Amino acid sequence: MTETFTITDLAQEFDVTTRAIRFYEDQGLLSPARKGQQRIYSQRDRTRLKLILRGKRLGFSLGEVAEIVELYDTEPGEVGQLDFFLDKIRERRATLEQQREDIEVTLAELDAVEDRCKDRLAQLTGQRRAAND
Repeated sequence: MTETFTITDLAQEFDVTTRAIRFYEDQGLLSPARKGQQRIYSQRDRTRLKLILRGKRLGFSLGEVAEIVELYDTEPGEVGQLDFFLDKIRERRATLEQQREDIEVTLAELDAVEDRCKDRLAQLTGQRRAAND
């Protein structure tokens, strides 16, 4: 017998809200069976949810995550999915490296401006003290 999960099971396992899971369902990323009003999630849905959440943690857009997840079910299957995922990882890494470089430059500029402000403040407060003496 195939293992199934309720929405509460998945929400607790992955520490997400049931609302988030329903959102992913609305986006077509999950396709639970229905038993009346109850959603019944398969192992496939559980795996897809795990991939969705991992992709989001890595900073991929929901559209990119959807592309990665959908590739698993189409030709060339997992090979195509993994090739695509590796391309996305390279792109994401390049973006993050550029952001890191931009942050380092900005931090250096902030340090320089802060030092100039402190120096000027010291000059101004020193002038005030000298004028009051």
